[in-house]
This record gives sequence, structure tokens and C-alpha cells, in this order.
Amino acid sequence: MKNYYQNSINFDEYIKVAEHRISVQNPEDDHNEYYELGLQRMNRTLKTFKIDEEQLNVLKSKNFKGKILIITEPWCGDASATVPAVAKFFEAADVEVKIFLKDSDTTLIEQFLTNGTQSIPKILILEENFEVKNVWGPRPKFGNELLKKFKENPEAYPREEFYNDLQVYYAKNRGKDAIEEILELI
Repeated sequence: MKNYYQNSINFDEYIKVAEHRISVQNPEDDHNEYYELGLQRMNRTLKTFKIDEEQLNVLKSKNFKGKILIITEPWCGDASATVPAVAKFFEAADVEVKIFLKDSDTTLIEQFLTNGTQSIPKILILEENFEVKNVWGPRPKFGNELLKKFKENPEAYPREEFYNDLQVYYAKNRGKDAIEEILELI
């Protein structure tokens, strides 16, 4: 795990990767159309996100000395709403946060599959010695409930409605539920 962590980037570098992928599009990248939308959503999250002092106090009370490693990509809709809030929250608490780009080396995400898929983001809570203490992701419980509702009956709850409901939830929640759930795992 230490090797993955050392080959990761910080959040500001992650934003630069997203910007670069918009300006220099790779014709072989199936996600080109999603980078700009992802960056817009990340910027919206950054603009509206506020550190919750109560959540910060909960983290401090846990005396967490580890690190956070986020497996993600800037094209991911779930990540664009969650990753900025999680990164800024833990950075504000002086917890080191690194981001590992899933598509650069899938051997890491292969260790943390969700129902057999490489769903992201995945938040790895690491001990000081880089042992994985716990894993969160790819979305908060409410997002998973929306996904379940869609998968159970896509005719009654179409994909477009599911995506819209999920993004409205993310915009209103601003990462609070994700951070709350991650704190429960520390």
C-alpha cells in the first residue's frame, strides 16, 4: 500500500490533471466528454463546501494518526461531488490526503471491488504504517439507495431521473454524509 500511496498525487495536482485532460484530449479516452462536467462539479463543491466543526471535533476525538488514500478519476460523477469535500475536510484536520488515479494502474482498485466492479471513488483509511484500516465508497448510503431503486425498476425510475436525483442530492449535501460515514469507519 505504501508504494501506491507514494505514487499518488495531492488534491491540487488532481485538479490540474482534470484541467489538462480537458485541454489536451486523448482520442482513445472514452471519458473525454465527462472531464469538463466533472471539473465543473468539483469547482461547485469547492465553492459551496464548508468544514463542519462538529465533524472536525469528532475526528479530533478519534486521535486518528493515519492517512487517507482516495482511488478515483476526474471523469467520475460520484467522485466529482465527494472527493473535493473529503480531501478538504481531512486536509483541514492536518490528515495527509493523496489521490491515486484508478485508470493509471488498476491493480489497486482490483483489491477493493464493489459487487465485482471497479466503482469509484474509494476512500482508503490507512494506519500510520499504511495498513488499510477501513474502506468507504463509492457513494453515501442515500446514493446507494437511489441506485438500488433504479436497478430494481428502471422503467419506473429511469436512468435520467436517477442521475438527476443523485446530482441534486450531492449538490445539496455537499459531502457531509460521505464525511460522516467515513468518520464512523475511523
